[in-house]
Amino acid sequence: MKKNNTFNLAEELKKLPDSPGVYLMKNDDDEIIYVGKAKVLKNRVRQYFQKNKQHSLKVLKMVENIAAFEYIVTNNEVEALILENNLIKKYDPHYNILLKDDKTYPYIKVTVNEPFPRVFTTRKHLKDKARYFGPYTSGLAVKETLELIHRLYPIRSCQKVFPRDIGKERPCLNYHIGKCKAPCGSLISEEEYNGYVDRVIDFLNGKTEKIIKEFTAKMERASEELEFEQAAEYRDIIGAVKKISQRQIIENMSENNRDVIAFVREKDDVVFQVFFIRGGIITGRESFMPDCVSDTDDTELMTDFVKQFYSGTPYIPKEIILQCEIDDHDLISEWLSQIKGQRVNILIPQKGERRDLVNLARDNARVVLERTGNRLKREYKQTLGALAELKQILGLDFDLNRIESYDISNTQGFQNIGAMVVFEQGKPKRSDYRKFKIKSVIGADDYASMEEVITRRFTRYVNEVSGESKKTGFDKLPDAIFTDGGKGQISSVQTALENVGVNVLVCGMVKDDHHRTRGLIYNDKEYIISPHSEAFKLITRIQDEVHRFAIEYHRKLRAQQQIHSILEDIPGIGDKRRKALMAYFGDINAIKAAEIEELAKADGMNIRAAEQVYNFFRGIK
Repeated sequence: MKKNNTFNLAEELKKLPDSPGVYLMKNDDDEIIYVGKAKVLKNRVRQYFQKNKQHSLKVLKMVENIAAFEYIVTNNEVEALILENNLIKKYDPHYNILLKDDKTYPYIKVTVNEPFPRVFTTRKHLKDKARYFGPYTSGLAVKETLELIHRLYPIRSCQKVFPRDIGKERPCLNYHIGKCKAPCGSLISEEEYNGYVDRVIDFLNGKTEKIIKEFTAKMERASEELEFEQAAEYRDIIGAVKKISQRQIIENMSENNRDVIAFVREKDDVVFQVFFIRGGIITGRESFMPDCVSDTDDTELMTDFVKQFYSGTPYIPKEIILQCEIDDHDLISEWLSQIKGQRVNILIPQKGERRDLVNLARDNARVVLERTGNRLKREYKQTLGALAELKQILGLDFDLNRIESYDISNTQGFQNIGAMVVFEQGKPKRSDYRKFKIKSVIGADDYASMEEVITRRFTRYVNEVSGESKKTGFDKLPDAIFTDGGKGQISSVQTALENVGVNVLVCGMVKDDHHRTRGLIYNDKEYIISPHSEAFKLITRIQDEVHRFAIEYHRKLRAQQQIHSILEDIPGIGDKRRKALMAYFGDINAIKAAEIEELAKADGMNIRAAEQVYNFFRGIK
C-alpha cells in the first residue's frame, strides 16, 4: 500500500483520541474513499489496520487503498452521526453505500398561523403552528391539488404580509378574474375569508362529500338552464375532486403514521422499498437502488440506508418498521427523536401485522428488482461490461472510466474544426463535449489540426490543475484517448501530449474499406475485435458520436458563413435583421423562396426591408 510521503501510520494511530467523532479515509490521490463515525475514534480506526479474519472483503479492499486518514472530534455520538451523513453526501466516497435517489417529499402548507392564510407547496416541515398535509410522493399530485383548491376557493396566492400590507396596493389580476377576494384591499373580512380556509382544510382532510354534493347541484341546475359549457366545467371539477380525494394524506401525529422499509438483493443488485402509511392507509411508496453494496451484510446495508434516507426527508413518522436489525439502534432512534421532537420507535417485527407489512414491502421490492434487472444487466453489458472487455483485449492494468475521443472536419481545407466527445463509465457525458476552431493550420492537414487540438486541450488541463487559470471543465485527465484514424493521427496526439508533459493512453479507431469500424490500434499493434462483442459496439458508438458532433459543428459554421456571405450583401439588412430572418425561416433557402409579405413577418422587418431582400435574390434593382 503506497502511503502519503508525509503520513506515518503508526504515529497517526497513536494520536487518535478516546473521543467520539468522524474519520475520513483517503487514497494516494488524496481522495476521500470512506467516511465513518465512532463512539471512540482510537478503537474504531485502529481496527481497520489490525489483522482480523472478521473483516469483510469490502473492508479488506478499502484498507489496501488507504494512504492517509483524518478525523473530526465531536461532543457526542449523535453529533458524529449527523456529521457522518453530511460528509457522505458531500464527498460521495467510493466505499460508502450511496443512496442515489435521496430526496425530500413535498407538503401542502396552510398558514393558519398568519392572518388571511395562504396555501402552497413546500419541502420544509417547520414547527411554526401552520397546518401541513403530506408528505406526497408525487409532485404532480401536489400541483393538481393546489390548482383545484384555487379553482374552488378564492384563497390568495401572493406573499403579502398582513395586516402590514393591507391597502398599500390595488388588488391584483386574481381579484378581477374571481380567484381572490382581495384581503389586501379590505374587500373581505377575516371571518369570511377563514370560512374558505376551513373548507380548504376539510378538503385536504378528505372531507369532500359536501363539495361533490354542492357542485353536482350546480351542474344539474346549469343543465336545466341549457348552460352546457358551465355544466361541463362543474362536471370536470367533480371528477377532479373525486380523483384527488382518493390520495389525500393528513399528518395527524397518530401512531398510525409509519414507514415500512424492506429490501431484496441479488448478487450486487439491491432494491429497497419504502411504504408510507398515514392514518392507517398506505398512501405512497418509493423504490431505491443504492450503489456500493457488494460485500456488505444486511445489517450494515439497512443501517446505512436508514441514516441516509432520514437525513434527506423532512418528515419522520413516530414508528419505523424495518426488515432486519441495524447497528446503533438506540443511537439512531435518539437522533431521529431529536429531529422530530418526540419519541421515534424503530421496530423489527418477527410476526403479526407489522411483519405482514414488511413482507408486503419486500415482495414489492422483488417485483421492482425483477422488472429492472434485465434492463440493468443490458446497460451493464453495453457500458461497464464493454469497458471490461476493452481492458482485457488491450491487456491494461487499469480501468477505462473516462474516454475522450477527437475528430477533425473541414471542407476542402477550409474551416478546419476539431471535436471532442467524452464517455464516462461507457456512457456519453455531453456536458464535457468541446468544440475547437483550428487557428494555426491552413489547408487540409488533419494531423497538424489534431496536434493543435490536443495541445490546446491539455495545456488547459495543466493550467487549471496548477491554478494558473480558472476552471472551465478541462481539469480532468482521461484514462484513454480514442482518435478517429490510424497511426498518423495517433502520432500527432502523442507528439502533442509529450510537448505538454501529459501521459495518456492513445488508441486509433480504424475503419475498413467500406468505412465501417474494424478495430483499434494501440502500441503499434492492430486489435481486430469481434463485431458481435460489446467492446466493438462501444467503439462504434464512440466513433459515430465524435464524427456526428464534428459534422454538426462544421455544418453550423458553414451555415453562419453562408449567412455572412449572402445576407450581408443586401442593402438595408443589418445584423439584427439577418438574425431575425434566420430565426423565422430556419435556413437561407427558405428566405430566398419567401414572398414579400412573409419576409415582413420576421422581427424588425418591414415592407421596405422585405422588398430589398426579395429583389436581391431575384436580381431586381
